[in-house]
Amino acid sequence: MKPSSGSGTEMRPAGRPVSRQVLADHVYEELLASLMDGRLEPGAAVSIDGTARELDVSPTPVREALARLEHTGMIRRVALKGYRVAPVFTQEDFAELMEARLAIEPVNARLACARLTPGHLAELTQAVADLKKAPRGPSFAEYRDYLEADERFHRLIAEYTGNQFMVAAYAALGGQVQRFRLFGGVGITDAEHAIAEHQSVLDALSSGDPEQAADAMAEHVRKVRGRAIADAPAP
Repeated sequence: MKPSSGSGTEMRPAGRPVSRQVLADHVYEELLASLMDGRLEPGAAVSIDGTARELDVSPTPVREALARLEHTGMIRRVALKGYRVAPVFTQEDFAELMEARLAIEPVNARLACARLTPGHLAELTQAVADLKKAPRGPSFAEYRDYLEADERFHRLIAEYTGNQFMVAAYAALGGQVQRFRLFGGVGITDAEHAIAEHQSVLDALSSGDPEQAADAMAEHVRKVRGRAIADAPAP
C-alpha cells in the first residue's frame, strides 16, 4: 500500500537487522585487537556485560566471541570468576604448541598435495601473494591482514586434506595466533623468513610430490618454532 499523498512522511522499508554472527565477528575482532595491542593485559578480567556496553551490543555476541578466543588460548574461563586474559605464551608453551603442529601440519601438507586441484593451488597462491603485500607495522590494525593471510594458508591446506578429523585436529591447536602476540608494538619481525618459507611450501605443493610438501611444511614449522621460542619470555 502506498502512503497517502500529503501525509508529510515517507514510508521507508524497515532496516534489516544485523545478524548475530556479524555482531559476534565484530566483537571478536575488537577484543582480538585489544589483546594483540596489549590494551587487555595478561590477568585482566574481561566482563561480558561491560564489554557489551562498551561495544553497544547485547551480551550474546560477547559470549560467542569470548568462546572463540578461548580456543586461541588468549582468553581463559575461570570457574566462578568469568573470563580473564591468559598470560603470553612462554618458551615452554611454544615448544609444546610447535610439537603438536609438527605432528599435524606436515601430514596435512602430504594429504593435501595428493588432492590439490588447480583451484586449490590458485587459492594458496593468493594467500602467499596477500602475505607478501600485507603491512607489517607495530599495531594490530597494521598487521591484521598479514596474520589473516598466514592463518588462511595453513587452514586451507588442512581443509584440502579432505579429512574432517585432520581439519578438526588443526583447528583444535588454536595457537596459530599466539605467536603474533609477540609482535605487538614492534610489528612483524620475521616476515622475510616466514614469506620465503610459505613460498617453499607452496612450491612443494605445486610439484605434486607429497613427501616434498610434507618436508617443506615440517621445515617451516621447525623454523617458526625456533624464532618463537627465541622471542618468547622464559617460563
